[in-house]
Amino acid sequence: MNIIIVGAGKIGLTLTRQLISQHRITVIDQNAQLIDNIVNIYDVMAVCGNGASYEVQTEAEAAKADLLIATATSDEINILACLVAKKLGVRHTIARIRNPEYEKQLRFMRGELGLSMAINPEKVAAREIARILRFPAAMKIESFSKGRLELVEYRLPEHSALDGISLLELYRSTRIRVLVCAVARKDQTIIPSGDFILRTGDKIYLTSQPDQLAKFFQHLGVFRKKASSVMIVGASKMCYYLAEELLRMGMSVKIIDQSEARCMQISELLPKALVIVGDGTDNELLREEGLLETDAFVAITGVDEANILMSMSAARQSRGACKVIAKINRRSLVELVSEEHNIDSIISARGVTAELIVQYIRAMESASGMTIKTLHHLVDGAVEALEFSIPPEAPLVGVPLKDLKMKSGVLLAGIVRANGQIVIPSGGDAIQPGDDVIAVTSGLHLQEIQDLLK
Repeated sequence: MNIIIVGAGKIGLTLTRQLISQHRITVIDQNAQLIDNIVNIYDVMAVCGNGASYEVQTEAEAAKADLLIATATSDEINILACLVAKKLGVRHTIARIRNPEYEKQLRFMRGELGLSMAINPEKVAAREIARILRFPAAMKIESFSKGRLELVEYRLPEHSALDGISLLELYRSTRIRVLVCAVARKDQTIIPSGDFILRTGDKIYLTSQPDQLAKFFQHLGVFRKKASSVMIVGASKMCYYLAEELLRMGMSVKIIDQSEARCMQISELLPKALVIVGDGTDNELLREEGLLETDAFVAITGVDEANILMSMSAARQSRGACKVIAKINRRSLVELVSEEHNIDSIISARGVTAELIVQYIRAMESASGMTIKTLHHLVDGAVEALEFSIPPEAPLVGVPLKDLKMKSGVLLAGIVRANGQIVIPSGGDAIQPGDDVIAVTSGLHLQEIQDLLK
């Protein structure tokens, strides 16, 4: 497809990196330095100018584009860029819109301005953090089929009961309906078979129903109940969305920020939260405010380095009793922190935003009725977990899975029947019309579920 990206910042760069191998990309930005940087790194067309300008979009050949994605720093430019693109004949437009005031108008804006999708990065990142806090034993949690089936990321610690155990042995001994669908081991990414043996340090990805996953972690002795008290450092927009959702879930929320003005503002918006003016890097302050009695600590300031330092300090002080989450956007820092294993979970607003947009694009590419409903990237993008909806006339329907000749690097991780029944697939199961099917793949760019076959 021909795709125009307005804005060569963090999200624009991430999208370019993920899309360039499959699509023709044109980037628009007013900053000549950003344009030079992206052109030097990737094989893209680039136009320096205002992405909301008719002349600039004409120069970028918007009339020939299938999709325009507006990720500039200004919501107004993004909205106007999408409107201009629609007038030039672009069928699909996506806008990054961060201002909470515009959220109430999104339904109107989608219809009147022709927006295919509007994304608020802070809000989608906040929702991901809230999901993790519902299941703190996991490093990361993804949902399929409206939460009926979940995929969790978990690292095997030292002296883990799973060290040296094969997957077949694990399934037989626990008798819990879970499936290990991917394993990250050092520089390797593996879609495992039953004879695969787990090792300390492995990062494993498990799929099942939420209650089965809870039973599995209880069996391991590492289950943590849903967090009931959360300390958040950084009174940002993301903090507002996160605290609002946590309060709605009945959690106790404490917010710390150095800015008195931001504290006053968020206190007015969230009267049920306890808001404190203070320095989140001050260990003594954190202890005084009850860090050691808190279930979860979340660092989401605008500075990655500060979030890392605060999170590492909180993890050390709590000695593992407190779930620690940090917002880190820079890839180099994410890789560094992941290797150290000091922080339980890492969130990137840029990453979750790019993933939602890529999911939309993959659904656009699907030529049949088997729409890609959900797409999640695992192991830094090396593995994809996709959810397909299966129409009545689809191929593969009614064929036992053991009789299907699938490509290497593919695993069916779950089936959700039309009646809501969850199936952790075995050889005798078959896909039925109306099913939601979750497939996990490595090194494949799936558009249709039949792409799984040789």
